[in-house]
Amino acid sequence: EPPDTPKDFTCHTQDMKRVTCTWREGETYLYGRNSPQYTLSKSSSPKMALCKASCSEQCSCSWDIGQQRIWNVTVTVENPLGKKTATDVFDVNHRMYPTAPFQVWEDCTDTEITLHWNYENNEIELFCQTEVVHPDGKVELHNSSVARSKRVTVRGLQPHTAYTARVRCGAAAGFWRWSDWSQALTARTKEGTPSGKLDIWREITPVLGGRNVTLFWKQTPSFQANGKIISYKVTWEKIEDGSKPESISFSAVYNSTRIFVDNHSYRISIMAKNNVHFSLPSVLIISRATDNSRKILFCSFLGTEELKEGQVNGTDDGIFISWKPRSIYEGYIIDWCNFPRLQPCDLQWKRFGPNISSAVISSAAFVPGVRYKFCIYGSVANRASLLEKKIGYLRELPPHLDPIVRKVDLTYNSVTLSWDSYLTNESETGFVKGYHVYVSPLQGNCNLKGSKKHILSDESELCKYTIENPEEKRYTVKHLMPNTQYKIAVKAFTGGGETPIGYFRYIGTPYKSNILYFVFLVVILPTLVAAICHWKMKWVKESCCPVIPSPNKSKALSFKEFKIDSEKVLKINDCLPDVLAVDSDAEAQTL
Repeated sequence: EPPDTPKDFTCHTQDMKRVTCTWREGETYLYGRNSPQYTLSKSSSPKMALCKASCSEQCSCSWDIGQQRIWNVTVTVENPLGKKTATDVFDVNHRMYPTAPFQVWEDCTDTEITLHWNYENNEIELFCQTEVVHPDGKVELHNSSVARSKRVTVRGLQPHTAYTARVRCGAAAGFWRWSDWSQALTARTKEGTPSGKLDIWREITPVLGGRNVTLFWKQTPSFQANGKIISYKVTWEKIEDGSKPESISFSAVYNSTRIFVDNHSYRISIMAKNNVHFSLPSVLIISRATDNSRKILFCSFLGTEELKEGQVNGTDDGIFISWKPRSIYEGYIIDWCNFPRLQPCDLQWKRFGPNISSAVISSAAFVPGVRYKFCIYGSVANRASLLEKKIGYLRELPPHLDPIVRKVDLTYNSVTLSWDSYLTNESETGFVKGYHVYVSPLQGNCNLKGSKKHILSDESELCKYTIENPEEKRYTVKHLMPNTQYKIAVKAFTGGGETPIGYFRYIGTPYKSNILYFVFLVVILPTLVAAICHWKMKWVKESCCPVIPSPNKSKALSFKEFKIDSEKVLKINDCLPDVLAVDSDAEAQTL
């Protein structure tokens, strides 16, 4: 193809002695002796070449300008298929493109950085611009206000902070374009006095003769160390008698300590120290130990009779907590343990303003199935008072154990189950909300009145009863069939549900009582009588129908006139015998 017109053709000078023109070449798909040939010449003398062009990433050509300041130059590109030209007319005084500054160095204070530099041509009047990049990526540009100045001061910086800076310059008279940037320089401001205060908190444990106070501290976003923290200083003093303060210092690796104080009121302060100075003190007041102060200071040692624990719920973002606001407080503090089953438990706390009455507490340490306790304090004049206690889970899990059924009372159509009180201590994986009782006959499906159907994983069917009172320890299942085998199970459930049924208890209902009575009268009693009669047949026969009746057993001889003393007398003339028998003489004498 024939050549394209040279693109971006422009000329400049860096020292007012030599001019360089640059342009971009196009693709002609011709190579070797047929490749494009470039000629740079004055427009008035096209046959006189000013310089020899060289091309790599872009094409350039340079020549000495002498005393001439106005130039009209043309670049011509030619190959066997054609040629094209491009022209640039310029005043050298307005085409100054300085070289990049070099030898950049800095002077620093805690809030200022002064940058210094050099550039090659000191004869040319330049003004320069400095770019400062903050740690958060924010970019600031600062212009030097004095021409030929080789320094600029950047103010309002943070102490002990690293900044990145670089410099570029342009002609003060007839500005055309900036030079390239100098190499970047990283400068750190010096340390300064820490600004702001530490966030401090305490945990109080009553002991013999006083109290153990565990102090905690941490840096907050409003606290600026302005250097490297090398130590912390803890000071405590009695408020009442103005006694001499006690103090102790700790290495920067510590963020807690324990001190012992008696039952008086104490003022405790903590300061951070870097290589320059201490921060402002953070202060908290420990009130005098009284019976009432135990209720307003200690969270871990309160019983339910003093302050009832409320239940809170977990969300996708954490555990939601709300409290009743009180106008007398300047703010609120919530503390909790990240690992409540360990010691130390990694106590954490968070502060809230006076107009806030709810919050979502989140922590990377929160896991499902662990009960967390939150204590809510009101704070005024550096004194904290316990207001409320809450317990909750990030997410409840099913209970680990099943209730233990201790007693089973059966009738022909019901069963009454009694179980032990379910343990609801801190190790439980959720709040027990009630119980489920499952019943099913061993043969066939369950359709008991008042129950709901429950399908197991093996598609077998159970009857399900729900008890929504966790304090209930007894339940009666009615409408059972007499003389039937059943399987039963009792499960506790929480907000996280319940575990699968692991085993059943098997029972059998007795016969109905009126059926047994009928069977007894119709079958058992006659059979028993017949057996006795067969066993004592001779005795029955002699008693009921003897061959010779006994006079003493005859109802006919029961009248008084037929008695002599206590003996019954049978008068012969009162009856006609069929047979006359004569007894032996001995018996006759007796009669």
